[in-house]
Amino acid sequence: MSTLVNHADTSNEMILVLDFGGQYNQLIARRVREDHVYCEVHPSTLPLDAIRTMKPKGIILTGGPNSVYKADSVTCSPELFRLGIPVLGICYGSQLMAHLLGGRVETAPTSEYGKTEVTVDAKDSLLFQHVDEKTICWMSHTDYIAAAPEGFHVTAHTPVCPVAAMENAEKKLYATQFHPEVMHTEQGKTMLRNFVYDVCGCQGDWKMGDFVEKTVAALKKKIGSGRALCALSGGVDSSVAAVLLSKAIGKQLTCVFVDHGLLRKDEGDQVAAVFGPEGPYDLNFIRVNAQDRFYAKLKGVTDPEQKRKIIGEEFIRVFEDEAKKIGAVDYLVQGTIYPDVIESGLGNSATIKSHHNVGGLPDYVDFKEIVEPLRLLFKDEVREVGRELGLPDYLVNRQPFPGPGLGIRIIGDVTAEKVKIVQEADAIYREEVAKAGADKELGQYFAALTNMRSVGVMGDGRTYDYAIALRAVMTSDFMTAESAQLPWEVLQRTTSRIVNEVKGVNRVLYDCTGKPPATIEFE
Repeated sequence: MSTLVNHADTSNEMILVLDFGGQYNQLIARRVREDHVYCEVHPSTLPLDAIRTMKPKGIILTGGPNSVYKADSVTCSPELFRLGIPVLGICYGSQLMAHLLGGRVETAPTSEYGKTEVTVDAKDSLLFQHVDEKTICWMSHTDYIAAAPEGFHVTAHTPVCPVAAMENAEKKLYATQFHPEVMHTEQGKTMLRNFVYDVCGCQGDWKMGDFVEKTVAALKKKIGSGRALCALSGGVDSSVAAVLLSKAIGKQLTCVFVDHGLLRKDEGDQVAAVFGPEGPYDLNFIRVNAQDRFYAKLKGVTDPEQKRKIIGEEFIRVFEDEAKKIGAVDYLVQGTIYPDVIESGLGNSATIKSHHNVGGLPDYVDFKEIVEPLRLLFKDEVREVGRELGLPDYLVNRQPFPGPGLGIRIIGDVTAEKVKIVQEADAIYREEVAKAGADKELGQYFAALTNMRSVGVMGDGRTYDYAIALRAVMTSDFMTAESAQLPWEVLQRTTSRIVNEVKGVNRVLYDCTGKPPATIEFE
């Protein structure tokens, strides 16, 4: 039976985010952590006793897709607002606060979507300190608060939304109809910081240096004289996890790198060069070439969720096989991070995609426990931990690569032939982007193989080949992203090289979609 190990240190002050199915739940937590205050996202069904035990300094209620006045809508106990803990309701959370405390929520005569000018009415509000009287905020609602509950004051409005914000300062209850967490709300960070520091009284004790020290100590205590196997992919997350565990238990750790045949071109050799015997790290390193067994498991499978789960389970089976060869290995170490956990399904939120190391895990895992020391960190926090551990920049700032690899960058079934096509196309794309110096501001960029085939003309002959899709996004947190505007000449050179050098491709497309509505990966 596996156990997901949570290394949160409850001595840190904490803000609790209760998720009502909002698309920005992670983003709220990320914004709070940017102010050096620890923050966790939990489902809205979290019991009151659990909340009391956690002793949060403040609670934030997220947005959500429902109408609070409908019988089947997600809700919470009104007692939440009587715990004496400051609460900030956002969008659906604001409407829920109003509804449960005696206000009136109705379908808005005019819905608001996108950037909206909000007028701040209460200059003395703690929430709106240092915020302009007229400020641009991001709205996304069809319902609105028609009347605030007794004891609340309206602190902001728009021409069509009479209660864009409200508060009961005495009870430390605050609400905004708009989303302060998104970048389109120009002074949203200021509002959230005001809530966290001035309303909740936080001091800002969430530091990555402290995290490293406390986590190493916790790992030493947990594993003791036992042995651990680290699932090392060579990516940022698993590399940081490996070095963190090595610092804690030294040679009791064995790092297993599984080449599942779905890596980028030459990547297996590159990972072995860094972490193997000739590399700078004194690790027990094993490389397993398992391409054939992964291709066999994926044969004929086209559903992306099924692909993720197959790849996730097969990883575990390889690790189990290697653990038996090593002998007496109790712990499996993974580089799971917080967005993996949330995107794999949390409370009322939809499962966006099952990550191979979370939602893709099989029901039974033949290890005593699964240790995930980075499970509570966002990507930029993981990079900061890597710097604290002394990892070089080329590792810390490495391009993200999903655990299922090219299996989710190939639309449809996976074959060795298709893997070869996307490896070659991706290598050309990355080479041309880097050569032009266009990679510096990109969060992620890659080539994917679509399942679309179309007619083309090459060498005076008819072709019927695949289309490659190129993607490049700009992002700071990988929770939201904008499509990058790459120079046209870079795209032209890349296209010319791909159709001329990669057999089986006669068309190249560029993906202009942001996240949301798309995800960064194709599947």
